[in-house]
Amino acid sequence: MSNASLRSQGWFGRTGKDGFIYRAWMKNQGIPDEEFRGKPVIGICNTWSELTPCNAHFRELAESVKKGVIAAGGFPLEFPVMSLGETLIKPTAMLYRNLASMDVEESIRANPLDGVVLLCGCDKTTPSLVMGACSVDIPTIVVSGGPMLTGRYEGKNIGTSDIWRFADAVRSGDMSQEQLTVAEACMCRSRGHCAVMGTASTMACMVESLGLTLPSNAAIPAADSRRKVLAQYSGSRIVEMVKEDLKPSDILTREAFENAIRINAAIGGSTNFVIHLIAIARRIGIDLTLEDLHINSADIPLLANLQPSGQYFMEDFYYAGGLPVVMKAMHDRLHADCITANGKTLKENYKDATSYNDDVIRDLSNPFKKETGLAVLKGNLCENGAVIKPSAASSHLMRHTGRAVVFENIEDYHARVDDPALEIDETSVMVLKNVGPVGYPGMPEVGNMGIPKKLLEKGVKDMVRISDGRMSGTGFGTVVLHVSPEAAKGGTLALVKTGDMIALDVYDRTLQLLVDDEELAKRKAAWKPSHIEATRGYVQLYQQHVEQAHLGADMDFLKGCSGSKVTRDSH
Repeated sequence: MSNASLRSQGWFGRTGKDGFIYRAWMKNQGIPDEEFRGKPVIGICNTWSELTPCNAHFRELAESVKKGVIAAGGFPLEFPVMSLGETLIKPTAMLYRNLASMDVEESIRANPLDGVVLLCGCDKTTPSLVMGACSVDIPTIVVSGGPMLTGRYEGKNIGTSDIWRFADAVRSGDMSQEQLTVAEACMCRSRGHCAVMGTASTMACMVESLGLTLPSNAAIPAADSRRKVLAQYSGSRIVEMVKEDLKPSDILTREAFENAIRINAAIGGSTNFVIHLIAIARRIGIDLTLEDLHINSADIPLLANLQPSGQYFMEDFYYAGGLPVVMKAMHDRLHADCITANGKTLKENYKDATSYNDDVIRDLSNPFKKETGLAVLKGNLCENGAVIKPSAASSHLMRHTGRAVVFENIEDYHARVDDPALEIDETSVMVLKNVGPVGYPGMPEVGNMGIPKKLLEKGVKDMVRISDGRMSGTGFGTVVLHVSPEAAKGGTLALVKTGDMIALDVYDRTLQLLVDDEELAKRKAAWKPSHIEATRGYVQLYQQHVEQAHLGADMDFLKGCSGSKVTRDSH
C-alpha cells in the first residue's frame, strides 16, 4: 500500500481549509508536521478503566504498543472505548457487549485510522472489540492483557474457580466469613484477568487460535515483562499489516473458525466461547452455527489440565509452552495453512513449540480427559440448541433423568433455594427460567446455580442444572446453558413445571422434557410472558433487537461488515 492510498490521508493529506482543520487541532498536542505526511496512522483501541480491574494496566501496555508503532514508522494515536468490567458492572456485562462493539465500530470508522491495535482483557472486552473491528475491516491485531499470577491461600494455589467452592463452604458452615475475607486478598495478587481457563483466558486463546494475534499472546502473565515485549512487537507488526493490507476478512476464514472451535474443545474453554465466536463470525460474514461447533468439538479430547476442568493455572500453562504447544499437538486436526496476523501460517507459528510440562499440556494420544470441552445438545427442551462443558461436569450425571424443580426467575431462586421446605434432593434437576438475552435482560452468568444449603450439608457437590442463561468460564458442574429459545420468548423452557421429568444424555447430545406434545400444546396456549420490558434507552433497543443465544446474542441490525468508508464529509 502506497502512502498516498492510506485511509488517513483522506484527512491529513488534504490541502486548504479541510487539511488545516484536521492537522491544526491535532498539533495542539505537540505533534510535528511530518507525522501527518504519509505515515500509517495506527489507532490503539484501549479498554483501560479503573472500573475494569483486569484492564487497569492497559495505559502502560499501550505505551509499549506505541514504541513498536513508532519504531516501524507509524503514527500511533490512542483512544478509549467503553470498558466492560465483569466483576462490577450491573446487571451483567453481557448486556453491554453489543453496545461496546458499536462504540468500537463507529470510533474506528469515523476517525483517520489505517490500522488498529485492540487492547483486550476482561471477558467481554475481547469479543466486543473484535466484533466492532470486524464490521469495519481495516488491518487489525489483538493484544490481550494477560492472566494474573496464581493466588496462594493457606499454602495452596487458588484462582477464580475457587470462589464457587469457597461460597459453598461458607453456606455449609465449613468456612467462616473471616477466612473468606483473607482468601479474597490472596487470590488477586497481581495485575491481569482471571488466572484460570475462564472466559477471559478463553477469549485470549480464541483470538490467537483465529490468527488475530502474535504467537503466545494467550498465556503470558500480565505481570511478566514479556507481555510488554509482545505488545511492542504487535505495534510494529500492525504497521506492516497496513502496508500489506492484511485485514480481518483475510484472516477470519471458515477454516480459521473451525480451528478455534477445535482448540477451544482441547483446552476446556468457557462455554461463553460459543456465543462470542458465533457473533464474531456473523459480523465478518461467516454463517457459523451450533452444528458447526458440535461437529468440530465432538471428537476432541481435553488436552489442557487447567482449572476449572483440571488442576493447573494459566501461569503454569504459559511456562509449559502455552497455546502453540496445544496447536502442535493437534496438528492433524487443524487447518494448519491458515494465515495469521504476523503473515505466517498457523503451522509456521507452532512448528518449533516445545512442551515443558506434560502434566499441564497433554498429547492427543494421552489426553487429560477423554471428554471434550464442549458439547451441543438438542431436544424438545432446547429446540435451537443448548451447551454444556462435559470436561467440567460429573461423570455420574452425564446421563441422568430427574424431577424438575423450577425457579421462574433469579429472584424466585434466591428466595427459595435455601428454604428447608423446598422439595428437592440430589436426583432433582434444577431449572431456572427468564435469565436469557431478553428475559433478564442480558443473559447473566447465573446458570451454575448454587446447590441448596440442605443438600450441601449432606455432602452433595453437583446436580444437573438447566437455564437459558450463561455460566462464568471459571464455573464448573453438570450445567446446561444457553437453552434456546429462551423462556421469555416462549421456548419449551417456559413451559416446564416442578414435578416434570427431564432426561439429559450428554453422550447422545440430547435434552428432553418428558411431557407429551398434547400437554405441551395446552401449556403453550396458556403461556404469557412474565419478564419486564424496558421502556427507554439502550436496554429497550437491546430487548427489541437482540437475537437468541444460538445466533450469538448480537443485535439483528449489526450482522455483516459495513466497511471503513465514511459516507458523508462535513467539511
